[in-house]
Amino acid sequence: MHEMILCKLGEVVLKGLNRRSFEMKLMGNIRRRTGRFGKFRVYSKQSTIYVEPAEETCDLAGAYAACKQVFGIIAVARALPCTKEKEAILETAKAYLGDALTAARSFKVESKRADKSFPMTSIQLSQWVGGHLHEAFPHLAVDVHHPELTVYVEVREEAAYVHAPAEPAGGLPIGMGGRAVSLLSGGIDSPVASYMIAKRGVELEMIHFASPPYTSEQAREKVLQLARDLVPWCGRLNVTIIPFAEIQEEIRRNCPEDHFTLIMRRFMMRLADALAKDLNCRALVTGESLGQVASQTMDALAVSGDVTDLPILRPVIGMDKEEIVRIARHIGTFETSILPYEDCCTVFTPRHPKTRPHVEEVREMEQALDVEGLVRRAMDGREVVKLR
Repeated sequence: MHEMILCKLGEVVLKGLNRRSFEMKLMGNIRRRTGRFGKFRVYSKQSTIYVEPAEETCDLAGAYAACKQVFGIIAVARALPCTKEKEAILETAKAYLGDALTAARSFKVESKRADKSFPMTSIQLSQWVGGHLHEAFPHLAVDVHHPELTVYVEVREEAAYVHAPAEPAGGLPIGMGGRAVSLLSGGIDSPVASYMIAKRGVELEMIHFASPPYTSEQAREKVLQLARDLVPWCGRLNVTIIPFAEIQEEIRRNCPEDHFTLIMRRFMMRLADALAKDLNCRALVTGESLGQVASQTMDALAVSGDVTDLPILRPVIGMDKEEIVRIARHIGTFETSILPYEDCCTVFTPRHPKTRPHVEEVREMEQALDVEGLVRRAMDGREVVKLR
């Protein structure tokens, strides 16, 4: 028998009558993510999705890494199947986990008997396998509370499986939570927000605002790299790049300086709203964190959100910077985010931004602008970059 991957289902098992549709979506996502590593059989039994190599040339390590980034799986493990006999289970554990058992100082065996026709209970099987492993690796201490290594044995209908501790994942399958447009800047927060909302099963379309010649080609490439960093988590992404310089220049010419950022944010929301409706998306996603900058006070958020009737999802709204950075490091976007290329938000930053704006006052200021014309020309100049 060949090594394979076990993907344990998370929240999907709680979905009642909708569970099968979630499982089918999840298996489809797994097939797409593992497809570049070879041909795999992907099927579901007993709250587990099995990813089994169909060819000798399959890259199991690559597929395993990909599965750890598929939302909807609570844990992922590489496992070796064997026949449902205690002797076969023991020999498989010794051979498959021999290096890990040699390196560890303490261990335990944890068994799960899904096939109730198996002649031993879960406890009996754990004790029998554990006792014989202790004889084979006498340096190991048995520690049932805090072992350095846990050997897992699962007895299922078709076979028994031996594996080391599974690695955690989580979330819901991409595509089951609807579609949304995520505003992607070059900073730390917006990629984290995109990751977090994708983890809830939302399929994302990305929008970015570029202001050449005020922003450089390196700034554009930085944002596209952030999107590439998100692809392993979020799946295939389209990045719509909107030319924003004309809007910013008009705001600078016609509006009070302390309101520059707020009015820019309102235009970003208008453009994201227009794109969302073009693409049949049901919400907007931003990386706003309450109080982090002047445009993210409660009053400012109300003013910027005034121009759209779509829900605005702000998954990092209550997080401090340290928490956001920790997630950014985990998902691999942090090093790209801190590259020193300015985005359009930092180019026209006012010296003393308004922190307690009033929506009626801002609407009055915008009367000096051709709002519809600016939005239309920006949308006409958009460019779409497809990332796979």
